[in-house]
Amino acid sequence: MNKSVLHRKRRGGPRPASSALPSRPASSAARRALLGLSLLIATLLSACSSGDQTAGVGTGGTGSLAKSVSGKVADGYLVNATVFLDRNGNYQWDAGEPFTTTDLNGAYTLHVDAADLGNYPIVALAIQGVTIDKDTNQTVANSYVLSMPKESVSGTVADNFISPITSQLREMMETGKYPDLQHAGSALAANLGLPPGTDLLANYLAANNAPMQTAAQNIATLMGGQMAQVLGISGSVVTVDVNRYRGMMGTIFSNMSSVRGPNNQAGLAHLNDAMGTVLSNTPPTSPGEPYRNMSSAFRGMMGGISTITAGMR
Repeated sequence: MNKSVLHRKRRGGPRPASSALPSRPASSAARRALLGLSLLIATLLSACSSGDQTAGVGTGGTGSLAKSVSGKVADGYLVNATVFLDRNGNYQWDAGEPFTTTDLNGAYTLHVDAADLGNYPIVALAIQGVTIDKDTNQTVANSYVLSMPKESVSGTVADNFISPITSQLREMMETGKYPDLQHAGSALAANLGLPPGTDLLANYLAANNAPMQTAAQNIATLMGGQMAQVLGISGSVVTVDVNRYRGMMGTIFSNMSSVRGPNNQAGLAHLNDAMGTVLSNTPPTSPGEPYRNMSSAFRGMMGGISTITAGMR
């Protein structure tokens, strides 16, 4: 399988050539995918020239803009990422769900009904060729989906931060294995080799937390490398295969020893290839099929690529 991942730069200069995994050559399918994703952005922006959509459209809205939820989206700060309240948990924007796009600082403000706060996760879509990663000041080479757990969404904090690390926390909470965010955060911090009590919902860029940033960069690279297996594009409609997405995230969690360090490019390459093989052989989620509970994948750091199979059960 060809390796397809984000080419990235660290702060302070480019990464060594050996740190980047080879990119898949551009194809007509890739160009069609980029066109579809670009059309999605154009559709969203034309629907609301001010850059955000009110909460009162479609099922579940009351018509009132009772609360504003603000924050930033990052691997590095992401510009022109699409951010939305995911009311039905399918990781994709649907009509009636409040949405906006991130500004030049990777910041967003989402207007939602007060009753929705804490009940639905917030999802961010980084779009190939459209979203800019301020770590490199270039558009991302591959699309990927980030989110934050519904339990952490608040209208009273300055930064509802969305990152690859909060995305892992969201998936951990979805399993039902962890009673609260504190327990999930403790387990994830241990897998990342971070000190006990580390706030994994915090903005690691603002805090200059290099270990968290490195882990986030590596997770985003792996997520981007697998989006061909997870995303579907039909015109301006972007769909997410939830079961494949959760399998991918569970596999990353179970192999965190290959993710958390700055100098393990060989391990990342091996993990990327193995995940691609497994995901490509996983049947797509059928319409109406229940989403899988991936609790078997989030059982702790296994340190072996064989845990991929457990993550897909």
